[in-house]
Amino acid sequence: MANPVNPKALLHSKWTKVVVDNKEKHFEIVTVLFNDNQQVEKCVIQAVMTNRLYDINWQDLKDDQIWLIGWN
Repeated sequence: MANPVNPKALLHSKWTKVVVDNKEKHFEIVTVLFNDNQQVEKCVIQAVMTNRLYDINWQDLKDDQIWLIGWN
């Protein structure tokens, strides 16, 4: 089943990674930039434990085999 993701609601949304890497399980979207056509141009997610930042393709958040909505 796909996660419902609204690009306009991405900023500050919380996510849980299904497969944990480097003890990074919980994440928050900290940057969302839109182009002139209101399409997502850049999306940055931050790991809660390490504060590391990652550029991601926001469409990947729809895959519930990779991401779960909220902090689970």
